[in-house]
Amino acid sequence: MSNQVKVIQPSGRLDVMTAADFRGQVNDIVSVPNPPKHLLVDLNKVTFMDSSGLGALVSALKAMRNSNGDMSICGANDQVEMLFELTSMTKIFKIYPTVEEFKATLN
Repeated sequence: MSNQVKVIQPSGRLDVMTAADFRGQVNDIVSVPNPPKHLLVDLNKVTFMDSSGLGALVSALKAMRNSNGDMSICGANDQVEMLFELTSMTKIFKIYPTVEEFKATLN
């Protein structure tokens, strides 16, 4: 992938206990000179996500858009996919099943 795409891969739980760390990681990405144009959040290793984790993803999307970038998500498990569907976040986020399917959209 180009240097215009940054991939981050949280693991374990993305919840009230870990959301602040995730937000900090995204803030570090967008605060550098010439931040990446696209952030891909690979949720393949996330085993559970709650509303705090969802809020952290929304914050990440806003941060990327504020830095003239965009964000996509891939690798969500069934629980996370259900959370996205129940909260209509499937209309907000670009969601791909795998990193490879995301990469195919870059060409």
